[in-house]
Amino acid sequence: MTNGAASFTVKRFSAGGVANLELEIAREFPLTVIFNGVELVTLLCSPVDMKCLAAGYLASEGLIERKEEIKRILLDEDKGIIRVDTLQPVPLVENATFKRVIASGCGRGASLYNTADVGIPKIESNMRIGADKITALVEKFQHHSDLYSATHGVHSAALCSADEIAVFFEDVGRHNAFDKIFGKCLLEGISLENNLVVTSGRMSSDSVYKVARRGMPVLVSVSSPTDLAVRIAADLGVTLAGRVTKQKVDVYTHTERVLGW
Repeated sequence: MTNGAASFTVKRFSAGGVANLELEIAREFPLTVIFNGVELVTLLCSPVDMKCLAAGYLASEGLIERKEEIKRILLDEDKGIIRVDTLQPVPLVENATFKRVIASGCGRGASLYNTADVGIPKIESNMRIGADKITALVEKFQHHSDLYSATHGVHSAALCSADEIAVFFEDVGRHNAFDKIFGKCLLEGISLENNLVVTSGRMSSDSVYKVARRGMPVLVSVSSPTDLAVRIAADLGVTLAGRVTKQKVDVYTHTERVLGW
């Protein structure tokens, strides 16, 4: 197994008796992001692709936009520290609370999001995708997660075209999986245009903010959205498609982007 999991001995009780088993457990790792010398945040994450995570987190927070802005990314896995420096100084949100911990349990708790988020431009996209394409993508997505199959303890997210999964990540934190996608795309020059995001978790308001900030027109999940996510998606021009099964797709906002079977 990758270093996203660790092996533990577990005593299993069942109707057939008691047995000792070796099971894979998802690892949870504290990664402290130091941005231009400032200790910005500690992310509790799966210790895989942490450079992508740091870059994606900073992009989601609006602190970087392009790979060319980054001077260096230095990861010290032994100390649980990643340092990201930019070529030019980047002003941080005034009065932001630093040294925060973003829990892997997916509640934001603390964030750089504030009233400036209303400045995210509304997405204007001509992207169209058939409901049958969405169900086929979700079917592929649900069989793509090796770490989840081994541990049942992580979330997944993927960047997809209308037909294929282009980038896929798993993490103990739902938001981390999103940020790893966007970080990889930023660092490797992978285009987001005419693509969509699929997630294993519920579609919350902060999930909508993440995809909207990157200009993504469609967010898909096997789960459902929150009411605030629906309202924000409607305002920002994001199509939310949820509760996807082999037979149906529920589309909550901007339904014009989803075509029938």
